[in-house]
Amino acid sequence: MRLTQPTDLLGLVGQTIGTTGTLKIAQDQVNLFADATGDHQWIHTDPERAARGPFGGTIAHGYLTLSLAPSILAEVLTVDGVHAALNYGLNKVRFPAPVPVGSALRVTVSVIAAQRKPAGIEAVFGLTYEIDGGTRPVCIADVVVLYT
Repeated sequence: MRLTQPTDLLGLVGQTIGTTGTLKIAQDQVNLFADATGDHQWIHTDPERAARGPFGGTIAHGYLTLSLAPSILAEVLTVDGVHAALNYGLNKVRFPAPVPVGSALRVTVSVIAAQRKPAGIEAVFGLTYEIDGGTRPVCIADVVVLYT
């Protein structure tokens, strides 16, 4: 979806604005995230040990899944007339199910709230991450963006 200005978000509250294409989660990506964060827990980085673990293989870090939010938003939404789109925080995040390495991930984005602020338009996006074959979301996040 393409908007001509940030104030257009005010009229989209309560609406789904798009779903991403499929993104495959690879072991190399998980390993790079582990290196970047220092979180080398075996359920993420040791395929041999993880095969005998509770998930039957390695899983992506929850925070890796969440960290995809900026690229997810950029895929489903373009807002023209913006000086900056600032990551303003999160209102709520849950990881109801794991993301096995090799999973095909897709995300549906909705506008939960939008309001005028002195610095611009503050929008809250609901991101629901799902994997092919999953029975429940793998991540649900309310992401706050300030458009100036």
